[in-house]
Amino acid sequence: MRFLAIHVDYFKCKITEKGRSKAFEEFQNPETTIDEGLVVLSSVEKQDERSPQRVAEKASEEIAQLVEQLKVETIVLHSFAHLFAELSNPRTAIEVMKFIEEKLKNKGLNVIRTPFGWFNTLEIKAKGHPISRVARIITPD
Repeated sequence: MRFLAIHVDYFKCKITEKGRSKAFEEFQNPETTIDEGLVVLSSVEKQDERSPQRVAEKASEEIAQLVEQLKVETIVLHSFAHLFAELSNPRTAIEVMKFIEEKLKNKGLNVIRTPFGWFNTLEIKAKGHPISRVARIITPD
C-alpha cells in the first residue's frame, strides 16, 4: 500500500461519475467536505493481497502517529489509484480501506472514508509546514 497524507485547511470531494472498476460502493451523499484535518490518498497494491489485515494494521498505526503529531481531529481516507503501483484487485482495496477505517475508529478517531469506485472532483487547500505532506509505502512483511 502507498499513501500520501496531506494536512489540510480544507478538503472537498464531489463524486462525478462511476469509475472503470466493476467494484464500487454505494453512497448517500455525493460530497465530502472537511475543514482542518488529515487527508490520506491511498492505493492498495497487489502485494497487499497476501495479508490485507496486516497492511491495514500497519497503515493505521502510521496514520494514527501522524494524527497525534498534527493534533487533528478528522481523517479522510480516499482511495487514489494514481500512486504509480501495481494495484490490487478492487475487492481487496475496499477490504483494506474498511479495515483501516475500523482500526482508526477503534482508536477513537473521527474517520470519513469516501466511496470506492467513482471519479470525483477534489479541492484541497494544504498547509505548508515540514510534515504537512507525508508519503509512506506499507508492505505486508
